[in-house]
Amino acid sequence: MQTIIERWRKGLENDPELSAQLEEMMINHQAELEDSFYRSLTFGTGGMRGELGPGPNRMNRYTVRKAALGLGHYLKEVGDSGRVVIAYDSRRNSALFAKEAALTLTNVGIEVDVFPSLRPTPVLSFAVREQGASAGVMITASHNPAIYNGLKVYDRYGAQLPPGPAEELISYVEAIEDELTIPIADEGDVEEKGLFHWLSSDIDERYQRKLRTILHQPVMGNENGEQLKIVFSPLHGTASAPLYEAFRLNGYTHVHIVPEQAHPDPDFSTVSKPNPEEAEAFEMAMQAGREQGADLLIATDPDADRLGIAIPDTSKEGGYRVLTGNETGFLLLHYVLTQLDDKDSLPVNGKVFKTIVTSESGRALAEHFGMDCIDTLTGFKFIAEKIKQLAEEGENESFLFGYEESYGYLLGSFVRDKDALQAALLVAEIALSEKRDGRTLTDTFTMLYEQFGYYQEGIESLTLKGRKGAEQIEALLTSFREQPPESFADGQAVTIIEDYQKHEAIFVESGERTALSLPASNVIKYKCADESWVCVRPSGTEPKMKCYFGVKELDSEAADQALFRLQESVMDEIQARLQLTEAGAQKS
Repeated sequence: MQTIIERWRKGLENDPELSAQLEEMMINHQAELEDSFYRSLTFGTGGMRGELGPGPNRMNRYTVRKAALGLGHYLKEVGDSGRVVIAYDSRRNSALFAKEAALTLTNVGIEVDVFPSLRPTPVLSFAVREQGASAGVMITASHNPAIYNGLKVYDRYGAQLPPGPAEELISYVEAIEDELTIPIADEGDVEEKGLFHWLSSDIDERYQRKLRTILHQPVMGNENGEQLKIVFSPLHGTASAPLYEAFRLNGYTHVHIVPEQAHPDPDFSTVSKPNPEEAEAFEMAMQAGREQGADLLIATDPDADRLGIAIPDTSKEGGYRVLTGNETGFLLLHYVLTQLDDKDSLPVNGKVFKTIVTSESGRALAEHFGMDCIDTLTGFKFIAEKIKQLAEEGENESFLFGYEESYGYLLGSFVRDKDALQAALLVAEIALSEKRDGRTLTDTFTMLYEQFGYYQEGIESLTLKGRKGAEQIEALLTSFREQPPESFADGQAVTIIEDYQKHEAIFVESGERTALSLPASNVIKYKCADESWVCVRPSGTEPKMKCYFGVKELDSEAADQALFRLQESVMDEIQARLQLTEAGAQKS
């Protein structure tokens, strides 16, 4: 490792900022130094994400050049070296990294279209197809803390790469041995040669026109949208201007943007994490909501692919209840299905897509309306792949809705990644429709749960950083695979084990094994007789082991208690297994 550090010290002689950071680490931060240099930053199936700083295991201009050059080589090898669209969010160095990627690609002869200012991820996805591009690059670390940045790669359909092409791209990135010596083009030269283009606002206007198509009652919004009071926080990210404009164009003019969080801020200074999954991210929105008497609170993450909402609820502290991603998905799906059903417009072969860790409430709802609910692996690229298959089969109209528990939703397939702007606009229509009918969204949820059952889901993450942490996570997954738990809380026996790495479902009592059709992935799901379930997997973007939980009960209190007991039981089991793996490592 010392050789690599010295190579970087020499390579950073003309980069004073990173050079100073490296020298500081060498003197005062040995653990951080080791983590920055013990490996290269992983370029995974969705791109790469990491902390900012010097070293091959950090996000910096050199690791961005490596990823971009690998993409360039990949596109040329597969004979698809047309243009690449590049966008970026509000994070530190995002604009710099976007230009570094652009100048690396143009240096190998690939044309680029670059957004001149920050844009949401869904707009990048939309622009790839609109521009007839071969690929897209989005500079973002989504909802991670301010010390992170990242790079996501999109295919010609505006979706993150599926496993096969992603693995091929990864091989080209990993084949580049020295990121410090990658040349980049001169911006003036490539603009003159017609390889570098700044995108115009026409793309944004086309996207706004498409947004309108997801609405079911556009006339209601245009005529009565001002009756709905909305508080909106972009959490210092990219959604402020485009979502406000979407609301305005569709009649929702009573929108208050939280002023302290309205403008881009790479430090995300008002929140610990710019993540609408966290109730803490809604604190300022709730304060504004109480002052404004708001009917709906909305928050988006920095690149505006995730949406969180909160609804009035006097039983909750602060007067609002933050919905889970599963609840928002349930609300959106119910509205879509009922609106289409009321108009006799439900397709005969309608499809709803959700991930394997998303609530089973969506399946119950879809099947109630005679629609198919199809599971995919975690990651919205798998939902996008299903949408692409429908398009290739001439069944575009079959796609009804795609969503995942991590606050990602898609209604219109003109985007092929989760889209917080689409979801926010339709949530506003739902809230207005209910308000005009004399109901609240809390009333709506009570009705839905009374009809379909009280579903509750949770997620816990175990963070284990560095080389040791990666080894511990792998050991835990191996333990759960080789010594599966027989039961969880309340003695509920595990009846089915779905091992997605082995492509098989095991029926515990009979020992029968059946094949799973989804792609291989290091994920294990345990199902119990009472419809509760547990799923464990490593995070693809962070040093975490993620654990998902789901229960179904007859009332809200029973569901809350069952979920608590299930989570406590599983996390105790994980800690016990972690101690065993550590003890085994010490003995060896």
